[in-house]
Amino acid sequence: MWAPQLRTFSAARRVIAPDLRGYGASPAAPALTDFSQFARDIEALLDELGVASIVLAGLSMGGQIAMDCYRQFPGRVRGLVLADTFPAAETPDGVRTRDAMADRLLREGMRGYADEVLERMVAPYAPAEVKAHVHRMMTATSPDGAAAALRARARRPDYTALLTQVSVPALVVVGADDTYTPVSDARAMHAALPDAALHVIEGTAHMPNLERPEEFDKALGEFLARVDARPGGAGRQQPSTAPSRL
Repeated sequence: MWAPQLRTFSAARRVIAPDLRGYGASPAAPALTDFSQFARDIEALLDELGVASIVLAGLSMGGQIAMDCYRQFPGRVRGLVLADTFPAAETPDGVRTRDAMADRLLREGMRGYADEVLERMVAPYAPAEVKAHVHRMMTATSPDGAAAALRARARRPDYTALLTQVSVPALVVVGADDTYTPVSDARAMHAALPDAALHVIEGTAHMPNLERPEEFDKALGEFLARVDARPGGAGRQQPSTAPSRL
């Protein structure tokens, strides 16, 4: 999920890209119903690694987890990167849709879903190797983990009011052709955050960090430099990136 950013930034910074529970090498938690558990997992990881403060980045569901992290432990967050995400709670229709999708994944597995949504996850004109990578990433995900995350995400808090209270710099990034979280959502977040920059990446959809990593990394690098320049900024602290799926 964050492989390009790990390559770009790990030479000069400590970069932590955790596998959320149910994703990557982390075991699934089928009983997970509390979305805030993801943020508690992140905080526990920081404690285990002895990390005092971070610049926290998340994309899609990961962006909502990043917002929940700020809600739970704002004193440890020096900056927020919110990519292709939105702060609102789920609508009643959305809850039903996510629950139905969770049932489907448990019944059928991940491949059919991955086939259907691939060209919304990345732009239809994205490089073939990017499409293949995203498809592999989705099909490798545990159906149990993805289903549990869908149910928990359907019951997440509303972070809209929280954004107005964020006291650290923020970067909002969105793919110009993202239909899951369109540019209008990103502009609304940008307007709500007290100290935020907005970067729209042309020619990308829901995963601009993979579709156009050079432009994404340039925006992220400039943002990290701005955070470092603030009073008390620790120039070699790490961005923590939370992998995510829809």
